[in-house]
Amino acid sequence: MNFKRFIAVFKARNIEFFRDKSSLGWNLFFPVLLLVGFSFIFSGEGRSAYKIGLLAGQEHSESQAQVTLKKIRFIDFIDYSDLELAKEKLSRHSLDLVVDYSTERYWVNEESSKSYLAEKIFLGQPLAQPSDFTRLQSSGQSIRYVDWVLPGILGMNMMFSCLFGVGYVIVRYRKNSVLKRLKATPLSAFEFVSAQLLSRLFIVMFMSTVVYSGCNLFFDFFMLGSYIDLFIIGALGAFCLISLGLLVASRSKSEELIGGLLNLTSWPMMMLSGVWFSLEGAPEALKIFANFMPLTHLVAGARAVITEGASLSDISFHINALLVMSSLFLLLGAYLFSWNTER
Repeated sequence: MNFKRFIAVFKARNIEFFRDKSSLGWNLFFPVLLLVGFSFIFSGEGRSAYKIGLLAGQEHSESQAQVTLKKIRFIDFIDYSDLELAKEKLSRHSLDLVVDYSTERYWVNEESSKSYLAEKIFLGQPLAQPSDFTRLQSSGQSIRYVDWVLPGILGMNMMFSCLFGVGYVIVRYRKNSVLKRLKATPLSAFEFVSAQLLSRLFIVMFMSTVVYSGCNLFFDFFMLGSYIDLFIIGALGAFCLISLGLLVASRSKSEELIGGLLNLTSWPMMMLSGVWFSLEGAPEALKIFANFMPLTHLVAGARAVITEGASLSDISFHINALLVMSSLFLLLGAYLFSWNTER
């Protein structure tokens, strides 16, 4: 490992990125536009799907009112035995309403438009009149939807920057025979790959920090945890995603092929990693599948730090998952890496 050669490649890659004004502008303004759009879209209107948590004493069977409520379409009903856990999820926008039929009480989140509409649906049932149930607000500090979706938007932006920023660059280098020329130098594959990885990690974390800090001046984001913990989980997630990008591009020879492969890799993560909506109440098989995606652990870990004040020990499952996947992706990427364009 020659440190001078490593620094030379690291510096050259950073200069190449920052001189590309279109790429720099996209990384800066795309997440900002998404945050602005979601802050207006979800400020007064909700979506068509709702999640209601149902509680009942262990000794009670389902009442007729509960059976009638569950017949409503387009609503997910999730059973809970722990009232405090259900109220916590309500305050964090994972649930829209919590109903306890055994004590005839229900809880709403005053900061959620979906909770308001779910309450109207619940009270509109013939067997659940307002006079029968006691209305309560969720415990804990409620957050805005823009605060809840923030980790997802930043994580998604980091995902695209990591995957496409590394994948396209390496394939372009390979296609233009840059890698073939570098192979003739004393530069080793480990030095080149590690320089690319750390360069992209620096760029992603720098851009994400700038975007978060700039938007925080306007939105005053909710934050319960430590900024250091948030930075650490963000860096681990970015490292894992960059490693995945290196693996996908390890043997690709054309930009068209790498574009399809990267889209195939990124779209499932964007839809199933909890970026836009909570996976609470989703089928167990879907949750297991989502746990094999790096973005799931990045978003879940960052969201726990921001909205729940979680420490690194509290999100150790997500940290360990990212470390294991990073190691696996790096080993496979190093084993499969090819310098040449010839097949």
